[in-house]
Amino acid sequence: MSRVLVTGAGGFVGGHLLDFLAHSKNADDVIVAWHRPKGSSSKTSDSPAAVRWYGVDLLDSHSVAAAIAEAQPTVVYHLAGSAHVARSWGGAALTLETNVIGTHNVLRGLHAAGVNARVLIPASAYVYRQSDRPLTEDDPIAPASPYALSKLAQEMLGLRGIDEDRQQVFVARSFNHTGPGQGADYAAPAFARQIALIEAGRMPPTIDVGNLEAVRDITDVRDTVRAYHAMVERGRSGIIYNVCSGTGYRIRELLERLVAMSRVPVEIHVDQARYRPNDTPVLVGDPARLKRATNWAPAIPLDQTLSDLLDYWRKDVE
Repeated sequence: MSRVLVTGAGGFVGGHLLDFLAHSKNADDVIVAWHRPKGSSSKTSDSPAAVRWYGVDLLDSHSVAAAIAEAQPTVVYHLAGSAHVARSWGGAALTLETNVIGTHNVLRGLHAAGVNARVLIPASAYVYRQSDRPLTEDDPIAPASPYALSKLAQEMLGLRGIDEDRQQVFVARSFNHTGPGQGADYAAPAFARQIALIEAGRMPPTIDVGNLEAVRDITDVRDTVRAYHAMVERGRSGIIYNVCSGTGYRIRELLERLVAMSRVPVEIHVDQARYRPNDTPVLVGDPARLKRATNWAPAIPLDQTLSDLLDYWRKDVE
């Protein structure tokens, strides 16, 4: 029997991981989901019946330790954290506190409870130095934002936990992922939401955009959570794995594909004022290490991802 703990279970990736775990678990497995105690997640009401929800403040070390001692997890997917690169510039302290101190509290809680678990730490591809070729796990690191710095510190804490906290730790350097349920403060869902609003007659038929030339490695979130599970089941503790498709797409192509799926005409207007001065031009990864270790590969084509994302927002704006 496995006792699986998912922190950040009320978030975008956490919700998809819960769905995957609930449909693939054995009859005796237990899934424990943590959400923020203030303003409980709406996902608690429509999540799989096999999931047990608890409100836990990751910045309260005593609460974290007590909740871990009660749960006694054998597997931990530590998905809680601050995940927005652009917002980290205006909220550096909160980003660092959430991602670094929160991770520290989880690892120390496991140690204090005498629990030996397999722990997944989702770091970020933004820790890498800028490159115009697919990045491998051995490429140089040079975090260029408070968010990236917090994710590097997070993975270093995780790797330290192997020796000091006796955990098995798996570090995922995740590249961009999207899919149904992602909030509109990211590019693809922002485009999809606006198209849905235009179709519903609730905004003019023009989308104002910033830089569309940035290139990103895009994976469907449902493939991403499969990768996390594969790492924990078949990967090696202490090894860093890129989670990515290996294919780069210009943001312009994502938008054009979504516009092609629209039920009404949509115009695109580029606004120079929307450009980000610190935007990374190219971010594409090499997933070969993960594929060799786990036999994982993306299964959902980009057009399916975008279609499902657009349908999600169509329902949301009804």
